[in-house]
Amino acid sequence: MPIAPRSFLYELDANTRVATLTLNRPDRLNALTFEVYAELRDTFRALDAEPNVRAIVLTGAGRGFCSGGDVEDIIGALFGRGPKELLEFTRMTCDLVLAIRHCRRPVIAALNGTVAGAGAVIAAACDFRIAAESAKIAFLFVRVGLSGADMGASWLLPRIVGLTHATELLMTGDFVTAQRAAEIGLYNRVVPQDKIMAEAMALAEKLAKGPADALAVTKQALELEAHMTLEQALDHEARVQAELMEHPNYREAYEAFREKRQPSFG
Repeated sequence: MPIAPRSFLYELDANTRVATLTLNRPDRLNALTFEVYAELRDTFRALDAEPNVRAIVLTGAGRGFCSGGDVEDIIGALFGRGPKELLEFTRMTCDLVLAIRHCRRPVIAALNGTVAGAGAVIAAACDFRIAAESAKIAFLFVRVGLSGADMGASWLLPRIVGLTHATELLMTGDFVTAQRAAEIGLYNRVVPQDKIMAEAMALAEKLAKGPADALAVTKQALELEAHMTLEQALDHEARVQAELMEHPNYREAYEAFREKRQPSFG
């Protein structure tokens, strides 16, 4: 079934095999609706098994990446829901994060402007964060009377920036500048506003040329080994590495080295 979301833009470059997802409510700083949440979840699930996609870029239209849940379409609407419906909604938001983390393709967040609330957690769930200088970020949940531990934020953030910085970000809900976010390791790099997509696409294209299975195993290991002892992690890495040594990409890398050329990975 073709990937054709209605609530945001989807584009696949057949030459580079990079898929670009663009949140497309610029008049609302790309605030999320129930439909956007659900379609993002379903799209990342589909991209996990899409053979023609080797890397993914997630960005926003206009001057913001994502301002979180829409004040009226989500926050206001939730007041009319009962306990069961509220839990269904929070589980759906968590399923989006899980879909990003379980997607075997590298996911790059191109943060073109304001990153807030659920938008901040979505960015944290991505594998890379390339930010424009305007991309201030805040995990706003406590400022609306909710737990800062939302959508996996209290699991993701300490692993990215450490417990001290994660505690400050989640308990204050304050915005930090793009430069500060880079200093604490939340952003991989900060670039001028007009360079954001070029920088993100260059990284995506580099990853798309890489060995897809090896990158997928690497992403999975970073996830799995958080719950393992050293002995379990070493056993896991020994087994998956031995399997990859039988993959044609391993021989291709060897032959390319001998022939003094760039490898062509499958």
